[in-house]
Amino acid sequence: MSVTTCGSMPPDVYDVTVVGAGVVGAAIARELARHRLRIALVDASDDVGNGTSKANTAILHTGFDAVPGSLESRLVREGSGRLAAYAADVGIPVERIGALLVAWDEEQLAALPRLVEKAERNGCHDTRIIGLDELRTREPHLGPGALGALEVPGESIICPWTTTLAYATQAVRAGVDLHLNCRVEAVDCLVRDAADGVTHALTTGRGPLRTRHLVNAAGLYADEIDRMLGHRDFTVTPRRGQLMVFDKLARDLVRHILLPVPTALGKGVLVTPTVYGNVLLGPTAEELDDKSATRSTAEGLALLRDKGRRILPALLDEEVTAVYAGLRAATEHEDYRIHAHPQQRYITVGGIRSTGLTASMAIAGYVTELLEAAGLDLGAAHEPEPVRMPNLGEAFPRPYERGDLIAADPEYGTLVCHCERVSRGEIRDALTSTVPAGSLDGLRRRTRARGGRCQGFYCGATVRALLEAGQ
Repeated sequence: MSVTTCGSMPPDVYDVTVVGAGVVGAAIARELARHRLRIALVDASDDVGNGTSKANTAILHTGFDAVPGSLESRLVREGSGRLAAYAADVGIPVERIGALLVAWDEEQLAALPRLVEKAERNGCHDTRIIGLDELRTREPHLGPGALGALEVPGESIICPWTTTLAYATQAVRAGVDLHLNCRVEAVDCLVRDAADGVTHALTTGRGPLRTRHLVNAAGLYADEIDRMLGHRDFTVTPRRGQLMVFDKLARDLVRHILLPVPTALGKGVLVTPTVYGNVLLGPTAEELDDKSATRSTAEGLALLRDKGRRILPALLDEEVTAVYAGLRAATEHEDYRIHAHPQQRYITVGGIRSTGLTASMAIAGYVTELLEAAGLDLGAAHEPEPVRMPNLGEAFPRPYERGDLIAADPEYGTLVCHCERVSRGEIRDALTSTVPAGSLDGLRRRTRARGGRCQGFYCGATVRALLEAGQ
């Protein structure tokens, strides 16, 4: 097992290489690591979960509004339960706070019974329509004009950063080689002989890599990898979602995930608490051509303010801690684009949009089945080594609150980032972990350092010094 960020690639042939170390790619690598195979997980970035996976609404979905009968519906429904159980086992913070789809006009109110029927067809049987009086009791700070809502009790909030990191940590500990800063530039299929079949020769920014089976989980760039293998099944059109993060003092304003009635472009602008104690407003849904356009815009933020003012007027009086934007891998198809090409020993995992976090473990199981059907000898399965991830959630004890940890190691009682209550011990652990932080942003996703209302103004120099000393 290894994590590499520079140097040449190993000369041996991998059994399986997964391209893309986002939440889906890391989940696939973890699932494959349950079998005695030689596996590589490669990513163009310098960290896991550094693309779409780091910038989403952090919701663990029930799949109530997926297209019934679709692959997405099936995998979201299965993945939701699996991820909830996994999160409890490894310490990923999850809060089941439920969602309310708020109807703001008669047309939206009339759509709620159809959404109940859709939820039933998706195996979600606990939704119900609530009237205005109950809605006001449940959400007293809601803006004027709401007419009613659909309650979806099973919707939850989750930490997406810890989820990806947990998958990658277990994969690496089970023997997976994680190669970062390793962009795939070309793929050649080499037919060696009738017995061995196809071997893929990948040209990467760090040299050649050879593998018998290839899994494309490259997110925004999945269509480009697909073209390298001679396929044109889909085209990724990046859909930018801008979001605003409000200070923790806004947390008492909202009790549920407040969703709009969905449209063809997505779930629309929502207001939701986060497991970190903040309140999130967003996302926008902007179709773009540039797969690197992750900047926020004045127009996008103005739109969010207008939407937020209607949903939760008092929210706009609170401090904005941060703004960010993420790109979703939207395609021209409504469903996931997961396809096997057995003769090439190649699996495409494309078109995984906002539900990919929820479905990640189920996608991993499905891809493993496709690989076995394509001729991969999995052998016996074994459970990966258990892990316990650092808790980043406010609903559970943080290290600075745990006397037992501080008594054993005073570094957990020495705060570095006071806004987010991050200790020197947590930063040390993140820099020496199985998949260590290699940048300030990577450190923030592992500890929340520099993620508070001052955005590193007070702790930034100290955090940077600890990062440079620990590398």
